[in-house]
Amino acid sequence: MFTIDWNRRTCSRRGHTTYAPSEPELRSRLHAQTALGDAWRCLRCGDFALGAPHGSGPAENAPLVPRGKALRDIFILRFLAIERLLRGVLIILVAWAVWKFSNSQDAVKDLFNQNLSVFKPVTDHFHWDLENSPIVETIRKTFDYKRSTLLGVAGALVAYALIEIVEAFGLWLARRWAEYLTVVATAAFLPLEGYELSHHVTVFKICTLLLNTAAVVWILLSKRLFGLRGGVVAFEAERHSASLMEVEQAAGTVRAAV
Repeated sequence: MFTIDWNRRTCSRRGHTTYAPSEPELRSRLHAQTALGDAWRCLRCGDFALGAPHGSGPAENAPLVPRGKALRDIFILRFLAIERLLRGVLIILVAWAVWKFSNSQDAVKDLFNQNLSVFKPVTDHFHWDLENSPIVETIRKTFDYKRSTLLGVAGALVAYALIEIVEAFGLWLARRWAEYLTVVATAAFLPLEGYELSHHVTVFKICTLLLNTAAVVWILLSKRLFGLRGGVVAFEAERHSASLMEVEQAAGTVRAAV
């Protein structure tokens, strides 16, 4: 079965992260003398890397380097961040189109009515009543909206887009507040997405609903939000338990006890 070594994958792209603890026993386990010079164990992948350490000092001051599952979680969060950013940009474009339409509503209406007759011979051939079709009726209803209503819609779309963009940057940086924002904002729109799907089923709507539902459930459980699965205390404990420095310290403690 194919598995991804997230630690080595990340080190191959970003390079190793090494640290020289001041505690002698721990330092000796993370250091090796080779024919080519000193080598220090990477806090991410565990391999020894030649050269001076990137940092030094007490073990408690060592950087908490994400490893294994934490790296996989960051990858998923960044995938969601890209999706949020693209959605935010698209919504801004829609808001701009609504604003432009509000400023030239009458002109667009006249242009639509003038060009509608161009398609009439084709629709008559297929016995389709173009004048009373649902699509045409829906478009004509938008022409009757007040300009203030259209501006309100444009403003609401911009606000929604900004939330999506803020989510995107927060998720990319793996900020916990962004995870809370994503869960709350996404869950709030799930009933609306379900309502739209009940009226008009499309593959895009189905995929969007499934993706958003999966994102909410995954973030809630994996990040232990709102006190789930032990909350932030259990989440931080899990992060530290995966740290190579923590593992080496625990190993030294066990040896000393024995």
